[in-house]
Amino acid sequence: SSFNPDISLILQGRYAQLDDIEHRAISGFLPAGNDHALPRGFSLDHTELVMSASVDPYFNGYFNLALLDDEVEIEEAWFQTTALGNGLSLKGGRFLSGLGYQNTQHPHAWDFTDNNLMYRALFGEAYGNDGVQLKWVAPTDLFIEFGLEAGRGANYPGTDRNENGAGSTALFGHLGGDVGFSHSWRAGLSYLQAKASEREGELEDFNDVAAETLFSGKSKSWVADFVWKWAPDGNASERNVKFATEYFRRSERGSLLCADNTGDGGACDGTEDAYRARQSGFYAQGVYQFVPR
Repeated sequence: SSFNPDISLILQGRYAQLDDIEHRAISGFLPAGNDHALPRGFSLDHTELVMSASVDPYFNGYFNLALLDDEVEIEEAWFQTTALGNGLSLKGGRFLSGLGYQNTQHPHAWDFTDNNLMYRALFGEAYGNDGVQLKWVAPTDLFIEFGLEAGRGANYPGTDRNENGAGSTALFGHLGGDVGFSHSWRAGLSYLQAKASEREGELEDFNDVAAETLFSGKSKSWVADFVWKWAPDGNASERNVKFATEYFRRSERGSLLCADNTGDGGACDGTEDAYRARQSGFYAQGVYQFVPR
C-alpha cells in the first residue's frame, strides 16, 4: 500500500599511476565520444544513486543517476513489464543494451578497474540507448533468450538526429545452462546497426598534427560472447572462478570529412570522400576468488 523502493548509493574512488599523455587513443579506430577519461593520481569517480521498485503488479521501474563534480547524468531510467506471460517482457526508456556480455554492467560491477579495449574502441564505455526492448525467454531447461531493440541511436557509434523513427536496431540471442552442480555457461551472438550523421572524431594525421573528422553513414557491429563459471556446489560466496571472452567485428561505410588543418602543418585539406572500414578484436579475462571477500 506504500511506495518503498530499493535505494543504493555507490561510491567510487581510485588512484592511477599514468604517463602524462594528452590523448589516449586506440590505434586503428576513430575515437569513441563517451569514454570516461581516467585522470592521473587520486580522483573521485562517478557516484551512482540507484533506485528500483515494483510499481504495481504489471511493471518494475529502475533509475540510475551518475554524479561527478558539476556533472549529473541519467545513465538508466526504464520500466519493464512483469505480467505479459509466455516468457515475454517489454522494457522502455533509457537502458544499457542487452548485446554481448559485459555491456549491461556499470563500472562498479567490472572485474577490473578499467574497461577492456574493445568496448572502449567500439562503444566508449557501454552501448546505451533511449528506446524499447522486447525479450523472450523460452520455457525450456536450457536457457534460451532472444531480444530485439529499437532506439534513438544517439550514442556512439551513432549520432543524435532530428528525425522520426529509430536510429539504431539491435538483435541478440543467448544460450546457457548448468553442467552438474558446480559449473554453468552462457554463449551468445549480437548485432547492432546505427546511423551516424557528421559524427565527430579527433586523431593525428600522417604529419602527427591533430585532425578533426566528420563521419556520416552506417555502422554495423557483431559480438560473439562466452562465459563459464565454477563454484563448489553452486555456492559462489566463498570460492568461484569466472572466465569471459568476447569477439567483436565492426563495419562502417559512408563518407568521411577531414577538416582543413594545413595551416598547422597538417595533411588534411578539407576533403570529403567515401569511407569504408572493417575492424575486429577480442578480449579474454579470468577471475579466481579463493576466499570470501
